[in-house]
Amino acid sequence: MTPSRRDFLAGGFGGLALSHLLATTADATPDPALNGGLHHKATARRVVQIVLNGGMSQMDTFDYKPELIKRHGQVVDVGLKATATGTPGPLMKSPFAWKPHGKCGRWVTEVFPHLAKHVDDLAFLMALASKSSVHGPAAYLQTTGFLTPGFPAAGAWVSYALGRLTDDLPAFVVLPDPRGLPYNGTGNFAAGFLPASHQGTVVNPSAASPIPDLAPPPSAKFVTPAASDAGLELLKTMNAGYAAARPGDSRLSSRVESYELAAKMQLAAPAVFDLAKEPKAVHEAYGTGRAGADGGFARNCLLARRMLARGVRFVQVWSGAGGPNGNWDNHGNIPKELPPAARQVDQPVAALLAELKATGLAKDTLVLFTTEFGRLPVTQNGLGRDHNGGTSVAWLAGAGIKGGTAFGASDEFSHLAADDKTTCYDLYATVLHLFGINHEKLTVRHDGIDRRLTDVHGEVLEDILA
Repeated sequence: MTPSRRDFLAGGFGGLALSHLLATTADATPDPALNGGLHHKATARRVVQIVLNGGMSQMDTFDYKPELIKRHGQVVDVGLKATATGTPGPLMKSPFAWKPHGKCGRWVTEVFPHLAKHVDDLAFLMALASKSSVHGPAAYLQTTGFLTPGFPAAGAWVSYALGRLTDDLPAFVVLPDPRGLPYNGTGNFAAGFLPASHQGTVVNPSAASPIPDLAPPPSAKFVTPAASDAGLELLKTMNAGYAAARPGDSRLSSRVESYELAAKMQLAAPAVFDLAKEPKAVHEAYGTGRAGADGGFARNCLLARRMLARGVRFVQVWSGAGGPNGNWDNHGNIPKELPPAARQVDQPVAALLAELKATGLAKDTLVLFTTEFGRLPVTQNGLGRDHNGGTSVAWLAGAGIKGGTAFGASDEFSHLAADDKTTCYDLYATVLHLFGINHEKLTVRHDGIDRRLTDVHGEVLEDILA
């Protein structure tokens, strides 16, 4: 007997489905008539989010503060009684040279020479505040809208609302830093109380097997067509019995759907992951030949572009793993620690922006550049900076975004949000708006509460929309 697609469960798909549960359920089938949106016409069809794990220092990258430069070395009472991990020292100006760029005159330090060339295409949020100055809660807040675990990630909400753009790749894909997962691990891209099928599918192109268990290993000689057929028959019988005994349990159908997608991905994924087909000039533009994590991140950005072009709706690319080193958590020495982190993302992200624009994908692809919080204008440990939930910088580009703009401002030292303070709720209200979704209407009843990505907050940032 020839197995149907729904029965096509063997040959190594089990680990993939049970680990990542890639399925899209019937309620998430996209309707082309909606133009990717649910409540109004959408501008964006897909999004790529660059996430800087650890907390990018805004006053050393995009938030130019002449007063901080002028009063460098002075001990000033900025209202700090204590910091997240130490005792505050004197004010410290950025050790990196500043320069205005583009027609908009956006000031950027020398750590981002490639991104500085694209400021006229970017919309900056200059006073993005967090409720926490601790990595775990702040990272959850940034990715899910809540300080605690158990809530769906933004990508899961988008997957749930709009479904997949293609039937052979997931809607929500996560590309972690080649060095490892970020703070909170997979909790940052979980489905929470949404169907498990909407959680992020973790892909690590730097690993020998980018997607675990997508195909049987060469050593599995026992996985023959005959063995697969026999296994499928047994599994079909077991599934039928389970479903008959539990008519109200939807988990089985979700898993079966995930196996179906896994089968399709066996054909689609190898072509998407084959970066060798890209021209040499493209590899050079992204810097994929760089050593270590720098080259790995560059390849992730190139793969993200290929996934977007093939119909993945939400791609998340992480810079920095969890831990005391190798990320943006620069407590010890800003002059020494920040440049390597910036160098990892600067060229590849700039190349991604350029290629999206050149290929026309930027017209309906949204680009987000975010971090969980900023850093303090005073020193820690001599030349480091501690956590600061009071203000940070993020930017958006692409679909529906007015380039060369900035919204909000921090105080004279870049310590606290001062004018037009924004939050993750405003950011995601704007993202959902661009997807054609009213963030107040995208709700799921959970534990007696109508939950949403933006909790009970959030305003669409009209000032940065084209």
